[in-house]
Amino acid sequence: MSDWAERDANRQSFDAAADRYQRARPEYPAELFDSLIELADLTPGAHLVEVGCATGKATLPLARRGFRITAIELGASLCEAARRNLAEFGAVDVVRSTFEAWEPPAGQRFDLVFAATSWHWVDPDVRYRKAARLLAPGGCLALWSATHVFPEGGDPFFREIQDVYDEIGDALPPDATWPTAQELPDSNDEIERSGRFEVVALLRFGWEIDYDADAYIDLLETFSSSLTMSPDKRDYLYAKIRARLATRSDPVLHRGWGAALHVARRL
Repeated sequence: MSDWAERDANRQSFDAAADRYQRARPEYPAELFDSLIELADLTPGAHLVEVGCATGKATLPLARRGFRITAIELGASLCEAARRNLAEFGAVDVVRSTFEAWEPPAGQRFDLVFAATSWHWVDPDVRYRKAARLLAPGGCLALWSATHVFPEGGDPFFREIQDVYDEIGDALPPDATWPTAQELPDSNDEIERSGRFEVVALLRFGWEIDYDADAYIDLLETFSSSLTMSPDKRDYLYAKIRARLATRSDPVLHRGWGAALHVARRL
């Protein structure tokens, strides 16, 4: 199986996590949306396209700010969840499709195409070309992901649990890094190599969320790495997580999150 074929198969695994995705995945910082709106020169009523909305984690904050949104989502169950979560917003339309296959009504163009923790799932031979074609003159592309980061002095749990991942054959690659939010890599070169966009800004955001064992395992159950893991390995990993957290005086882990917001204007 090619790398892209495997990635395409993995992106379809998220539909199995539709029931827990909204509660388990982190909220993005309000400051991220405020910055996005300013950098992309968006005004209320602007029409946005979202790539891979899942249950609407990024859609809701923008819908509340008065934007029209066409939200594209591959998974049937995720689409149903997004429609429930966004039901009060008549200007939001959730469409079941891949971004690659979806087409708007003839002649319709948009002010922003955005992808929150989903752009890496889109075919790299299509994504920038398609986004540029959908945008009106002066329109922008915005990309960001919620990523595990490791603040200075942060919780050591994640380094300590790596021996369990080693045991189940899911070890980190030798070149794995442990970035802080401000050390997250950027995609500026990739965006500009497309020949269709000029990067306007890159901003990095960091935040932290506390999890007990149940909440953390709920979160892991929304990641493709867990969803595609064999049940015996998954059960062993989760049992070890519970056991190690139980030895703490306060059985909570503190997970750092980071996001690198890229805003690029169509050439």
